[in-house]
Amino acid sequence: MPMDLTTDEQALLESDNPAVRKSMELLVRLGDIYGAEEFVEIGSAQASGISYKSIGDPGVEFLEGFAAEGAEVQVQTFANPAGMDIDRWEEMGVDPEFAKQQRRIVGALREMGVTVSFTCTPYLAGNLPGPNEHIAWAESSAVSFANSVVGARTNREGGPSALAAAITGRTPKYGLHLAENRVPTHRIDVDVELQNQADFAALGSWAGRIVEDGRPYFAGVDGATTDELKALGAAMAATGAVAMHFVGGVTTDEEPPTDLETLEFGSAELEAEYGELNSTEDTDLIVFGCPHASVDEIGQVADRLDGESLDRDLWVCASGAVKSQADRMGYTETIEDAGGMVLSDTCNVVAPIEEMGYESTATDSAKAAAYLPGFGEQDVHFDDKLSLLEEAIE
Repeated sequence: MPMDLTTDEQALLESDNPAVRKSMELLVRLGDIYGAEEFVEIGSAQASGISYKSIGDPGVEFLEGFAAEGAEVQVQTFANPAGMDIDRWEEMGVDPEFAKQQRRIVGALREMGVTVSFTCTPYLAGNLPGPNEHIAWAESSAVSFANSVVGARTNREGGPSALAAAITGRTPKYGLHLAENRVPTHRIDVDVELQNQADFAALGSWAGRIVEDGRPYFAGVDGATTDELKALGAAMAATGAVAMHFVGGVTTDEEPPTDLETLEFGSAELEAEYGELNSTEDTDLIVFGCPHASVDEIGQVADRLDGESLDRDLWVCASGAVKSQADRMGYTETIEDAGGMVLSDTCNVVAPIEEMGYESTATDSAKAAAYLPGFGEQDVHFDDKLSLLEEAIE
């Protein structure tokens, strides 16, 4: 059955503005495919696929053309990390031609009204939706955090559909926009103490491969910080396609389900997952901030590096907003005095690190560990932050 459009939505579909018309045509098509009966207005959007490394020349030309046709966002819209720190790309060692093309992408997004803040953690940078608020976000880790921790409602949008939603201010109402789909599909009993953020990431990596696009309920987790929940969700979204999860006693007060497939995660599974995520111990770059680091995470790194010196490169990636806080706290100066860099707007997954001489990366992110071998041609060493820093301090 075709979607039921309001008078305003029909006008958008017949708009004289080509960008608006094309956006609405795309969303109606998606709604028909997924069986949506109507649209829902959104509070914000988040676009992905804006690194030149990811979209290349065709993507640059599409975005510039779309902006020229009159594309203009109607709700607060952030974008995913770019391929470089917009201000410090030369210090990173990014090729000038790459930087030129990345700046064209930034210009097109600015012309559309997209907030020029490139981050996978918009909820830490000024775009925090409310519970039950409908949004259209594309970054997989942010989708998981918004649905699971914040209680907002979003499907895992693609880059084009998120941008189309931003331009029209609405998205088809299906999937996780519907209450009946926001329930657990699996129960995972955690029978091991998770001691740090990397342990949560390893749990997420293991769970994502098993439940794929399901919605797991974790029982037995004894508390979790915002950063640990961020790592858990990001890992599940990378090794699987998990867009929502539940952590008993942390993100939900609902009792553990008793009528679902139940999986066990203990010390053996945790140890095996570390092995799964590691392919080398010899690295030439350490990267924290995938997803983008919080100011607390940056502070942990600064505390350990105070007065120390590193024997290899270190990137700590964050949103521009969080980096500003780190600057004021003195964390950036401490880390950079030790030989590291605190970067904004980018991360090691979407930056062209394989063209910058790096062959192996150390990280505490299971998401990065999953993506880097294929997308960055990297061998990976996965461990917790403090252990990785100990290995690199001279």
